[in-house]
Amino acid sequence: MLSKQSFGFTPDKEEILLVTLSNGPFSVEILSLGGIIRSLKTPDREGNIGDIVLGFDDPLENLKSTTYFGQIVGRFANRIAKGRYSIDGTEYQMETNDGPNALHNGKSNFGWRNWHVETFEWSGSPGVVLSLFSPDGDGGMPGSLNITVTYLLRSNGELMIEYEATTTKKTIVNMTNHSYFNLAGAANGTILDHEVKLECDHYLEVDKSLIPTGKILSVSGTPFDFTKAKPLGRDMLKAGGYDHCFVVSKHATKLFEFAQVYEPVSGRTMKISTTMPAVQMYTGNFLNGNDIGKGNVRYAKHAGVCFETQFFPDSPNHPNFPSCVLEPSSVYKHTTVFAFGAK
Repeated sequence: MLSKQSFGFTPDKEEILLVTLSNGPFSVEILSLGGIIRSLKTPDREGNIGDIVLGFDDPLENLKSTTYFGQIVGRFANRIAKGRYSIDGTEYQMETNDGPNALHNGKSNFGWRNWHVETFEWSGSPGVVLSLFSPDGDGGMPGSLNITVTYLLRSNGELMIEYEATTTKKTIVNMTNHSYFNLAGAANGTILDHEVKLECDHYLEVDKSLIPTGKILSVSGTPFDFTKAKPLGRDMLKAGGYDHCFVVSKHATKLFEFAQVYEPVSGRTMKISTTMPAVQMYTGNFLNGNDIGKGNVRYAKHAGVCFETQFFPDSPNHPNFPSCVLEPSSVYKHTTVFAFGAK
């Protein structure tokens, strides 16, 4: 089932639309503003429906916050050291907004833009295609981009997100979704007891600014070893909180299931598959109670966990990392699927 309604206006007087996709007991609300997943409702083991993503009641609160709740982040998700990179000998300078570094493209982030919306149904499943034009030089990056992001909700609890982009000049692209999940319910405490298993044998070493050093390290014997399921909180202090890039073990053009998440009280499960080479797992370390979310809930530290499928952070500055370069003759196309259930 599909619905589309007006949900306010941007400061520039553009209408914000709210699209609701419903299929069986599952439903997701998506805003044209930022392509934001505003709510995602799934049943627990008793069949009780609950919202499992953090977010705001008022869509304009997303423009005041730097939590990136549910946004489509781009052009380049994650960090680039000093906001600088080169393509074929030409250096480009992005806005720096994370100390001396660039994070999520600063003010030019796609999560602040109002996207064009088209709804559809495919094989009985409701979906929405969001489209956006990013001009040459946007955020200090070359090439005009035409972008589409498709959300499709299947009856088995799978939410597919497919990203596509083309460019007029050689450029870099790295888009992701920045939803914060709490499978116990978006208003229910922390994610420290969530049990997580990752098909990720390696992770990226980072400096104190969370910029990759270039070293790809084995997770074996470290707090970053999730090759066997364990609660997120077990080794969190040793890791200093998780905001790290994990390397997906079997990166390919076909979807690969790399993550299994289980919340023991509700029984809710989440499995994640992607065509991307990595995932940034972020455990809400910088949430501090200042953001008042849906239902006047204050989101405290570790209230949600993000699984941001993507290329490696700072990848333009590391030749040994998978390339995020997009040529005018190519298409950026990647898919991530979040599959929800209960046991």
